[in-house]
Amino acid sequence: MNEYQSRTRLLVGDEAADRLARTRVIVFGVGGVGSWCVEGLVRSGVRHVTIVDPDRVCPSNVNRQLMATATTVGQVKVDALKAHLLEISPEAEITAHHEAFCADTADRFNLDGYDFVIDAIDSLQDKMLLIRTALASRARLFSSMGAARKLDPTRVSVAEFWKVRGCPLARSLRQGFKRSGLMPQRKFKCVFSDELLDNAGTPQEPRANGSMVHVTAVFGFTLAGLVVEEVVKQEN
Repeated sequence: MNEYQSRTRLLVGDEAADRLARTRVIVFGVGGVGSWCVEGLVRSGVRHVTIVDPDRVCPSNVNRQLMATATTVGQVKVDALKAHLLEISPEAEITAHHEAFCADTADRFNLDGYDFVIDAIDSLQDKMLLIRTALASRARLFSSMGAARKLDPTRVSVAEFWKVRGCPLARSLRQGFKRSGLMPQRKFKCVFSDELLDNAGTPQEPRANGSMVHVTAVFGFTLAGLVVEEVVKQEN
């Protein structure tokens, strides 16, 4: 038994810990939400994780993204995060894809090969495609709604997608699905917050919104917690 998992096994038992080790998760988007989700998964004993993101670490990421530091600026995000995760769990199987999930790349990902899909991407059209694709697969989907323009971590909640209220991103997704006529095939849970603040500063990037780690990390850890909860309550 790995000593670093002893407290996990103490809480959930050996059988559940073994199930976590066998669980396969793919995380799309490893920014302020997704990076902390992956951290939570690996520290909880999930050994098979695929991470997908097209970006490199930039200075504005440092305030909220796990792998973003002064020394990783300029590095490929998924590569920097993979190196960090292997320091936590050297025996973990971390697969890193430096690309976006979009209409041109969707066929490269066999979502039936995973137990869970985590949606932590921002692009509305790509998010809609990922949700539809994941819900057509055997995997269980958990999705992050917008985590920007929020300061109160106690308002982070979980709800079924069609019951999320107070989130502009969820509203835009629902409108997009209805306009397209291509609706999600199943219900799915989302992490969201109904708080919405105005930016007090002047954005240095087009369409940028302010966000902080004490909120984005709660989003990410809540997503990880949903996976852990599902695996723990399963029966062998």
